[in-house]
Order: sequence, then C-alpha cells, then structure tokens
Amino acid sequence: MILYTTVPQELIFPADASSYSNQKMVTFNGVPLMVEQNERGYRVLRVLSSDPSHFLDRSYEPGQYIQM
Repeated sequence: MILYTTVPQELIFPADASSYSNQKMVTFNGVPLMVEQNERGYRVLRVLSSDPSHFLDRSYEPGQYIQM
C-alpha cells in the first residue's frame, strides 16, 4: 500500500507507548543523547547534539553501549 500524504508516518501508524518506556535523554561527556537502558548498560539510540563533530565520534553512534 502506498500513501501519498504530507502527514508524518508516526501519526498514521502510531507506535505502542510501552516501547518508549525504557528511553531517556542523558548527557554523556557533554553530548546530549537519547538512550535505552537494558542489562548491559545504556544503548545509544540517537545523538541530540547540534555539534557536527559529535556525529562523527564513533563512541556515540547509535547501537553503541555506554556506561554511566
């Protein structure tokens, strides 16, 4: 099915709210991140910084685990 619309996908196909329960915003070494907590630590979901050098740093790329 193809939808030709300007409405964001999140409004058409809403996600379950429980999938966001483990997510939180943190600042790690001065870099704002969206992380998900699990048994291994915190997994980076997205970089919220406006500094381009933070996006190039491999230690903050999505999927990496950080210890706080």
